[in-house]
Amino acid sequence: MPIDRRTLVQSAAATAAATLMPAMAAVRYPARTYAQELAARIAAIDAMVKHGPYKADWSSLEGYREPAWYRDAKFGIFIHWGVYSVPAYANEWYSRNMYVPGSDAFKHHVETYGPQAKFGYKDFIPMFTAAKFDPHAWIDLFARAGARYVVPVAEHCDGFAMYGSRLTPWNAARMGPHRDVVGQLAAAARARGLHFGLSSHRAEHCWWYHEGTTFPSDVSDPRYAGLYGPAQPMTLPADRETVHGEPDSAHLERWLPPTKEFLDDWLGRTGELVANYRPEFVYFDWWINQPTFEPYLRRIAACTYNTAAAHHQVPVLTYKMEAFPPGAAVLDIERGGLDALRLRPWQTDTSVSVKSWGYVESDTYRSAPSLLANLADIVSKNGNLLLNVGPKSDGTIPAEAEAVLLDIGAWLRINGEAIYGTRPWVLYGEGPSNTGTGEKREVVDRVYSPADLRFTAKGASLYAIGLAYADDNKVLLKTLYQGTPYLKRPVGRVRLLGSDKPVAWSQTAIGLELTLPERVPLPYVLRIETA
Repeated sequence: MPIDRRTLVQSAAATAAATLMPAMAAVRYPARTYAQELAARIAAIDAMVKHGPYKADWSSLEGYREPAWYRDAKFGIFIHWGVYSVPAYANEWYSRNMYVPGSDAFKHHVETYGPQAKFGYKDFIPMFTAAKFDPHAWIDLFARAGARYVVPVAEHCDGFAMYGSRLTPWNAARMGPHRDVVGQLAAAARARGLHFGLSSHRAEHCWWYHEGTTFPSDVSDPRYAGLYGPAQPMTLPADRETVHGEPDSAHLERWLPPTKEFLDDWLGRTGELVANYRPEFVYFDWWINQPTFEPYLRRIAACTYNTAAAHHQVPVLTYKMEAFPPGAAVLDIERGGLDALRLRPWQTDTSVSVKSWGYVESDTYRSAPSLLANLADIVSKNGNLLLNVGPKSDGTIPAEAEAVLLDIGAWLRINGEAIYGTRPWVLYGEGPSNTGTGEKREVVDRVYSPADLRFTAKGASLYAIGLAYADDNKVLLKTLYQGTPYLKRPVGRVRLLGSDKPVAWSQTAIGLELTLPERVPLPYVLRIETA
């Protein structure tokens, strides 16, 4: 008789319970309590701030300048991998949504694994064995994809650290894989010559599991407070403030600020990552935009910059929305872009997968040409692309994602001179299509017109990147008309990268008119040199 999935899951749950509790009981901090460890870590952060070149004030931090390696790299890989890859359902917010009554994830969880009081998120941890995880194979793939830096998620909002931490026993070195995933990826990346970074999404954790306290679930069990806590509400209750006896409607929009205890923990954990792994890139997720984070952001930014300076490095620290002043760190725009060239370097992050950042079953995937069009648009506007992949729980990269990455790498091997080491030209491009400005505004597989071109520049070369073909293979660069003020001299040579055939062209009063000798994989790249 076949065994259904729920029977298998219940058997796994029993095994998980037998494994998890002894593992927790065995966890001991070597010499200090949590409070002592946290106090020591914060003291080390403040000492680094005190004695380094950057101070914890915006006037000092705005003296920061982005490193040349980052401006040259243009393309990095983001990795969302954690316990949420075990259920692999809907998206990487499963750890929260499974505790939200009435949600699709809640219903799926009860039907598949049983009630949350008997099988909670913690019970996925022993199932997260990462049996096939090979950090060197991952890095080899990312290098072949043309990435110049790698950024794994060190801790997602779920509260499970993917590194060996002395501030929480709920980490991958002590549970689940029993491996310091971040440390192993750092070693593999650096051995391959890639820059290494990491991201922290812990800021959102203060309210992540709150819904699990509104009905019987393991979130309220004090034994698991280290994973699920503090589980505070996201917003203040509606009856906290009233105006003339009625609820204050404006107050309903206010977020409940994190407590000092949570902010200290956030600072300590972030400082631990900076000290132990010396990342050249640090990505913060959106909740740091809350006003109470502001003094903590100044401290950790100064600590990050000073730690890197002590090792003769210049790192990148990214922020979303208005969390930092523009000159103190690098702006990140999630799944979005800009409609104009930005003078300061910036970044967008998006994913190969469409539905989720982490691996989920039945996801859909972007095409390489659509992502390369994004890359060209971003680089033309002085930005970098951080492209995410979500590995499966066993540590393998989905075949669909691998294929896209290899196609991107093949394109970059031919056309990379128009991307790596380039700087914006005086104009980012021409044509009717634009991405708009703001987060979560990307259009998957946007249809471009033959008039859509993007410019980059390096040395004496100008690159025109075409995002679509005309039926007759003709191209008109209106900006490069005869006598254009944007070129010091007339056009002297044009080459289609990836082709040995000559390009027919002429510079006329209406623009640089060309006929492509053949079609190469999109986007196509024209290298233009003056006489």
